[in-house]
Amino acid sequence: MEVWDRTRQMLGDEAMERLNNARVAVFGIGGVGGACAEALVRGGIGTLDLIDKDEVSITNLNRQIFATMDMVGKPKVEAAKTRLLAINPDLTLNLYQTFYLPETADTFDLSQYDYIVDAVDTVTAKLELAVRAHNAGVPLISAMGAGNKLDATGFCVADIYETSVCPLAKVMRRELKQRGIKNLKVVYSKEEPFSKGAVDADGKRIPASVSFVPPVMGMILAGEVITEIANLHKKAIK
Repeated sequence: MEVWDRTRQMLGDEAMERLNNARVAVFGIGGVGGACAEALVRGGIGTLDLIDKDEVSITNLNRQIFATMDMVGKPKVEAAKTRLLAINPDLTLNLYQTFYLPETADTFDLSQYDYIVDAVDTVTAKLELAVRAHNAGVPLISAMGAGNKLDATGFCVADIYETSVCPLAKVMRRELKQRGIKNLKVVYSKEEPFSKGAVDADGKRIPASVSFVPPVMGMILAGEVITEIANLHKKAIK
């Protein structure tokens, strides 16, 4: 038996070869991006780049797949490394403990990737990724808001200009239009916010979250990436 026997039965040899030869970047490996990264590895992606500056916090344990009590205080990329290499020791894993921002964007040659996943929190970073991926001709899928949501069945895959309800998507539509970006694949929720979250000591709004919503968004992101790289998107498997 081989690790990907069950996947190979579903997708076929050619698809598995495509996945093994692919290089994917996941920007942000929190509740959404972490679940996505693990699903990509379990799905057969051969090379994965992870970009995240944060350390594991105790408040991450309720929803983030790489967050365990023994990892609290450690960089998220290192926590991810421990788990992902335990799944696939042959995985080529490149770690970047940094925030993706306009001032750090030149660190990354986006043209080297077969696919890019945007699971970062800030609009500035999302816009920078969208513009640069567009200019590099590399497919990008972007996560919209998963905080303050309770319905894990409410997620949809759509072009950014077809979205509704999500406040983050609304801002992204406006800003991308101003930048001349005519399309962007996103995962978003049609659910009205279940909670307003909380306000910290600095007056910053902190989204509320549960264990079962952000990982579902991450799995949907991974599914889109895997099926597209394998050239199976929207094809019936016989």
